[in-house]
Amino acid sequence: MGNIVAIVGRPNVGKSTFFNRLIQRREAIVDAVSGVTRDRHYGKADWNGKEFSLIDTGGYVIGSDDIFEAEIDKQVELAIDEADAIIFMVDVETGVTGMDEDVAKLLRKVKKPVFLVVNKVDNAKRAEDAVEFYSLGLGDYFTVASINGSGTGDLLDAIVEALPEKEEIIEEELPRFAVVGRPNAGKSSFINALIGEDRYIVTDIAGTTRDAIDTKYNRFGFEFNLVDTAGIRRKSKVKEDLEFYSVMRSIRAIEYADVCLLVLDANRGFDGQVQNIFWLAERNRKGIVVLVNKWDLVEKDHKSMKEYEKAIKKQMEPFTDVPVVFISALTKQRIFKAIETAVEVYKNRTKKIKTSKLNEVLLPIIENYPPPAYKGKFVKIKYIMQLPTPQPQFAFFCNLPQYIKDPYKRYLENKLREHFGFHGVPISVYMRKK
Repeated sequence: MGNIVAIVGRPNVGKSTFFNRLIQRREAIVDAVSGVTRDRHYGKADWNGKEFSLIDTGGYVIGSDDIFEAEIDKQVELAIDEADAIIFMVDVETGVTGMDEDVAKLLRKVKKPVFLVVNKVDNAKRAEDAVEFYSLGLGDYFTVASINGSGTGDLLDAIVEALPEKEEIIEEELPRFAVVGRPNAGKSSFINALIGEDRYIVTDIAGTTRDAIDTKYNRFGFEFNLVDTAGIRRKSKVKEDLEFYSVMRSIRAIEYADVCLLVLDANRGFDGQVQNIFWLAERNRKGIVVLVNKWDLVEKDHKSMKEYEKAIKKQMEPFTDVPVVFISALTKQRIFKAIETAVEVYKNRTKKIKTSKLNEVLLPIIENYPPPAYKGKFVKIKYIMQLPTPQPQFAFFCNLPQYIKDPYKRYLENKLREHFGFHGVPISVYMRKK
């Protein structure tokens, strides 16, 4: 299970640029206009072999002082509540502002690691100017320039050293299916439809994700732990940002899960928030089943289902080998089909292919369509094996692994899927020196 690190602060201090640098992927929109990052952004970061989830809490839509106060309070409080460590980013160009002081006031009460990060420090004069941030009462600070990465190494060293070690969870070896998705997509209704008439539930046990409930489910020969991320919102959080809170909960559930049942509202489609959660599950190498809920409320004809699925898979590219099940939690339409599909995906995720079979099937295919030559050098793949990992990972041993590019790796992944299945499961392909 990974840790969560949240980046908080006022608008225009460079949080999105910093976020993009840490995850080495341009996912957040970077712009100088306040309120651009209305959708929050989530990604995986890795430093010195330690992985953690990173959350950019984004800019705030400021309508008035009162609206701003309410927005900043709930964003920072949610980050404090859910994250294992907090990066508080400020801007050396503008110096200490009243908004910075508001955030610092909240963070001074926190019992978790807080890292004060002064951004845009790209010369000696600005390094001297950063001294004024001691006035925020948060102790020492780090100076960075997120635009070029200066200073981020020291900061990341300190963060990974401060992150708490996660306890090893000792429990029954049952598959864990997490029901995730944006608010109001029907996650609770789906779970209630599953367990409402189920007389085979053994017990409700405290979940390993904070406040989540694991339901041990046993029906029609299926036994697994069903992780509910829908009904765990604290009643005291009356002002919270549902989208932000939903994804923070989903992050923890996804990291613990074997298979993610991604529930979306048929009327809203595979929108940005759903895509965020989908790619979180894919990057965590989890099995995925997409459940299109409220299908009974959609006007449709005999082509609707096929066209809807095609549109979803267009948004999933290049990972399109994902089952899509059209359900109605209200009428219980196909809800057990959803579970059957999740069980099949779990079996695919834990499938092991014999080394002899891999080589027997794939080596002739590779010989007929070898990797393209690079700078006049020919790559020869000699041997293939599946790695002993919880999810499908394959090592291809060859003479020049550095010359095999992503398109050919995708070709190999497609051949693995074509001959051995793995529907609904991300596959990792690695090139190794023979």
